[in-house]
Amino acid sequence: MAQDKFDTLRIHAGYKPEDNQFASSVPIYQTAAFGLSNTEVANEIVQGKQPNRYDYSRDGNPTVRVFEKRIAALEGGVDAVAVGSGMSAISYTIFNVAEGGGRIIAPTNIYGSSLDEFRNFFPKFGIDFDFIDDVNDFDRIKALIQDDTKAIYVESVANPSTEIADIETLAGIAHNAGIPLIVDNTFPTPYLFRPFEYGADIVVYSSTKGINGHGNTLSGIVVDHGKFDWTSGKFPQLTEDEFTLGNEETDDHESFTSKFGAAAFIKRIRMKYVRLLGSNLGPIDAYLVLLGLETISERLDKQVASTITIAKFLSTNKHVARVYYSGIEHDNPLVTKYFPKGVGSILSFELKGGETNIAKLIDNVKVFSYLPNIGDAKSLIVNPTRTTHREVPADVRTKHALNNQVIRLSIGLEDIDDLVNDLKQALERAFN
Repeated sequence: MAQDKFDTLRIHAGYKPEDNQFASSVPIYQTAAFGLSNTEVANEIVQGKQPNRYDYSRDGNPTVRVFEKRIAALEGGVDAVAVGSGMSAISYTIFNVAEGGGRIIAPTNIYGSSLDEFRNFFPKFGIDFDFIDDVNDFDRIKALIQDDTKAIYVESVANPSTEIADIETLAGIAHNAGIPLIVDNTFPTPYLFRPFEYGADIVVYSSTKGINGHGNTLSGIVVDHGKFDWTSGKFPQLTEDEFTLGNEETDDHESFTSKFGAAAFIKRIRMKYVRLLGSNLGPIDAYLVLLGLETISERLDKQVASTITIAKFLSTNKHVARVYYSGIEHDNPLVTKYFPKGVGSILSFELKGGETNIAKLIDNVKVFSYLPNIGDAKSLIVNPTRTTHREVPADVRTKHALNNQVIRLSIGLEDIDDLVNDLKQALERAFN
């Protein structure tokens, strides 16, 4: 289906009904293990010589595989690996690129759990981060690159400020240094933005969010562009002999790069991190995400339009100090370049007053749901510094205007008039 466009691929890519009893919907293969037929076939399955056969769902599952192939097709990647959550996708990617130690450059205006992991968890494994406050401070990024720098990591659209990373320029900087650019593209989804088209090497998602779009299951996915050269010597985990890829009986030796070429990185994610550390995506979860993916274009078209309307409404409200939504920054060249279909369905705004007003606003919304998720069909409201970004230190929050008066909205599929009216009445009650 390489010639097919996005709206065809989101429904058909990665699945052949004729290989599944002509089932119209992707079947849920809810099983821990699969029959091996006979010893000869079993040997071929475990050696990867029968790609459409499976042995154990921790190593691969047909339902999950459809989801992986579909996202890879939508992104234009060589392959993808689905995991149990977005944080697993990020964690496995960072470990895989910097295994054994090294440094990674990342901005501070990212999701709270990501920043917590980068600051306090990875350094315990010898992986250190050099942080930048401005994701597009290219001179600073160049100055931070050292011999042991293994990657640049960014969010395409920051959480919750919606600042946009200049992916093409960042990719050029990374490649000149012989390192990959890793992009968390959760906010836009592949419908609004495809980082590989601008030089990104690895894309990660919390597919719990906009890809699924219904807030009913956790999932994450790693996608490999298949264009980065891992053989420079900077990434020995991909070029050294791997016992499980060779043949001890015939004394054959293989590395991930020698055996899988362009797909070395993503194959190692699957065969080492998912297989050995777990965090698998279950077949029922994959099925639910596939259902959501089928309507992604229609969902996001409406959600983006509604988000723009709400951002404009909030910009003129007397109780709102500031709105953070790059989708209404018409003079922002990065919006024009990267997001002609819109930045996404998430915005934030700073409320005047104090936290008492924040509490009254949240307590008085009727249509918006107070919960820490984004990309849902339902509209959501949350106070980030007390929930999703509570791990971010105060000095970092201050740099990004992320104070206790900031509220994040995720705009769903409800009637836009009802959403605006709900915010209007809640804002009035918050200051009454």
